[in-house]
Amino acid sequence: MTVVETAEAPQVSLDASGGLAQRYALALYDYADEKSALPEVLDQVRALRKLLAESASLREFLADQSLDSRQAGQGLDAVLKAQGFSETLQRFAGVVAHNRRAARLNEILGAVIALDARRRGETVAEVRSAQPLSAAQRSALQARLAEAGYARVSMIERVEPELIGGLVVQIGAKLFDTSIRGRLTRIQNAMKGAA
Repeated sequence: MTVVETAEAPQVSLDASGGLAQRYALALYDYADEKSALPEVLDQVRALRKLLAESASLREFLADQSLDSRQAGQGLDAVLKAQGFSETLQRFAGVVAHNRRAARLNEILGAVIALDARRRGETVAEVRSAQPLSAAQRSALQARLAEAGYARVSMIERVEPELIGGLVVQIGAKLFDTSIRGRLTRIQNAMKGAA
């Protein structure tokens, strides 16, 4: 997997002081740290992000705007209990759903991982792909990022089927876009300029 094209993009704020996802992330992180449960909570945050990446039906459920906050909370609670998630994560997800933010749960969980990486002195790379990355793809990407000078990188992965294929990797203000959607957009823009 090669990252070939570079374009400047606006800075994505993974700063704990701003943004909805960052505020929720900071609340969970500080609570888990205060209760001396941070390693367990971080493991469960990663596991829940993996579950969200692998389950299209769960993502669709969370994005369903016709559900009220109670229904979303009950459904999410049932899934988390069935999957064996801790009471801390169940309560946190319940608060997110109660506040009508269930559709943004994956983004919030990503912000928790980013906050932890930043506090450990790592660079955060947001990786968007059309399908979940395999272990081999993840390793290859880590190697390519290390070659590019990003040795201590924590990747936050998001699945965006509309990319069709390829990857979009954002590290700070740098955006590496090899997605098919990005290529089609560049071709479309070039054709407009030629007309």
